[in-house]
Amino acid sequence: MVRDVLAFVRQELEALRQESLLLTIRTLESPQGAWIIVDGRKVLNLCSNNYLGFCNDPALKEAAKRAIDEFGVGPGAVRTIAGTLRLHVELERKLAQFKETEDVVAFQSGFCANLATIPALVGREDGIFSDELNHASIIDGCRLSRAEIVRYAHCDVDDLRAKLQEHRHRFRRALIVTDGVFSMDGDIAPLPDIVKLAKEYDAIVMVDDAHGEGVLGRSGRGITDHFGLHGEVDIEVGTLSKAFGVVGGYVAGGTELCEYLRQRGRPFLFSTGMAPADVAACIAAVDILQKSEERVQKLWENARYFQEGLKALGFDIGKTQTPITPVMLGDAALAQEFSRRLFDEGIFVQAIGYPTVPRGAARLRVMLSAVHTKEDLDFALEKFAQVRQRLKR
Repeated sequence: MVRDVLAFVRQELEALRQESLLLTIRTLESPQGAWIIVDGRKVLNLCSNNYLGFCNDPALKEAAKRAIDEFGVGPGAVRTIAGTLRLHVELERKLAQFKETEDVVAFQSGFCANLATIPALVGREDGIFSDELNHASIIDGCRLSRAEIVRYAHCDVDDLRAKLQEHRHRFRRALIVTDGVFSMDGDIAPLPDIVKLAKEYDAIVMVDDAHGEGVLGRSGRGITDHFGLHGEVDIEVGTLSKAFGVVGGYVAGGTELCEYLRQRGRPFLFSTGMAPADVAACIAAVDILQKSEERVQKLWENARYFQEGLKALGFDIGKTQTPITPVMLGDAALAQEFSRRLFDEGIFVQAIGYPTVPRGAARLRVMLSAVHTKEDLDFALEKFAQVRQRLKR
């Protein structure tokens, strides 16, 4: 029996339930794909981050199996002691080639990459200028650094300039940090303007491109390539768990930066690195993207088709500029009910509410993939229209 000192947990859970904010965690019983088995039902998958269909790709699976045969299931130590495999070095080299940077250092996740990087670069005497809608991993990395955090209005370059003008002189170092693609709205950071301001105010530029990798730029090289800013963005953080279909994260940048993070990035120093199978599968994904843009082009084709279909039906998809497609509903209870009814109709798409998004901005977040067919998307559009009609919304 749970002791009374934890009674507040029960109360907090009940409060979430009353506000329709209690998360429903469903269980997948099949590999990720366009159609999956969830809680015993076959449903169209519209909410995974499997942008390019790599999660169940035969080439990635075969690479992972070979890696297990050659290297086993785990590296057995942290990277700095006895856990750096030849595969880790190969992945970092190939990612650096893909990103067109001097070097890359790999981490266990994109979250770990942010937790490693921000506290290693700034501290108590420094300031961080952070977009108000940055990802939780950026927020936590900023807090761990103990630097002063100055938030600027979302994607508002004028507000960033005003904050830099007001505060920059007080700090030894200044770090401007932003998501590349914002995961809940699908909009893109104004990176060229941010780079200009960083030069003007002698600030470091860091972009977390978790949802831009595999999506923006040539063959999915990300937001820096999308804007033609190679060599002008100091730190690029990426994840290997979304478009790349596996798990892991990395920082791309200069040779000295990456070596410094190997020396001072705490997740790198104190936690075992990526497993051999995961590393090998990531290498296979990079190899495929180096050779062809076909998957990225298909992803964007699907995004345009589905988003135009939703707008034609009268749905509000916010200000998205990417395949991330928020269906704005506002009320959390409505979003939960819409999600449940879609599931009953064979569509798997989760409701997103506070604190992931602001109160009153609840939505369904549709995540499109290169593996969806036109028939899949037509089926989804039909069901969205039917459910809205039944809910009279």
